[in-house]
Amino acid sequence: MMFVFLLSTPKTIIRLNQLVLIPVQTEKEYIYSAPLGYFYRERLLAWSLGLFGVSIRGIPKTFSMAHYKDGTKYEEGFTVNSRGNRLFTCKWTPKKLQPKAMIFICHGYGGECSISMADTAARLVHAGYAVYGIDQEGHGKSPGPKGYISSFSYIVKDCADYFKSVCEKPENKMKKRFLYGFSMGGTVVIQLHRKDPTYWDGAVLLAPMCKLGDDMRPHPAVVGALKMISFVVPSWRVIPAPDKLDKVCKDPQFKKEIRSNPYMYKGNLALQTGHELLAVSLDIEKNLEEVTLPFLVLHGEDDVVADPEGSRLLHERAASRDKTLKLYAGMWHVLMAEPPADVERVFADVTSWLEERTGTATASAGK
Repeated sequence: MMFVFLLSTPKTIIRLNQLVLIPVQTEKEYIYSAPLGYFYRERLLAWSLGLFGVSIRGIPKTFSMAHYKDGTKYEEGFTVNSRGNRLFTCKWTPKKLQPKAMIFICHGYGGECSISMADTAARLVHAGYAVYGIDQEGHGKSPGPKGYISSFSYIVKDCADYFKSVCEKPENKMKKRFLYGFSMGGTVVIQLHRKDPTYWDGAVLLAPMCKLGDDMRPHPAVVGALKMISFVVPSWRVIPAPDKLDKVCKDPQFKKEIRSNPYMYKGNLALQTGHELLAVSLDIEKNLEEVTLPFLVLHGEDDVVADPEGSRLLHERAASRDKTLKLYAGMWHVLMAEPPADVERVFADVTSWLEERTGTATASAGK
């Protein structure tokens, strides 16, 4: 197989055997797109980015490779964060229709967006929304030690910078913007809101990590010790992460996909990661009254990972005037991996809530 690269200017057409990457200039970036017939997602993207990435300066900040399926346009790319790291991004948009609003996905700990959140994104696009995701540093297809969180504030800043860069494009400035977070992603969503309380139009939170269960709450002395030890050996992976997949996910096919997904981290937590997750959980639990944006929080009552009481407290204590709590008897942590009828029920609640806040509920009901 022969590869020919012509890299002199951003206007270059790049040929990789039969694949042609054609750059399209936007306001601040160049997007390289490819026809579906020649779309070799992981390997080809890694090759091209590696060759372009000799120096970040002077090259496009975001690359995107697009393909279409079932009326959905899917694109993958990278964005450079404030620390010079290229983070993986993806987006799903309606192929022909103008989206009703934009939805920004925040994945859970050890997770990623392009595979495990694809069904969620497809459902939201089918309902008429544009969906954007980013793999946090150390997660999914983004660089960094897998599952390692050096600073939770870095995650929040990276998400805020990328999401806002999308929102501030001329064609998006008038569109409503919603955050969508699952598990630890719900924590990210709440922190994004606290960082800029009036920027977002609303949030959907699925099993958010808002409160530590009483059986998991460490003594203050343990918290202090963890902080000191993590300062000395932050990357030491000694915090056990038991395999609870059979207790959080009911759908056998979904479980199979998670176990076989090479981009999901399933190992022990590093000391610094544990310290950061503990600190942000305690901080949010103490400051739930700072939440003021409209939100929908959904939680399975039999969740053994994220305490449902945290969602109850969020709904009770948040200062938001527009807040909705949905608790589902018998459901587990991963609401999108329940039996089909229950998944449809959950997503019906999500889309109904979104339609009421995008002014499309009446129009949708009349279709």
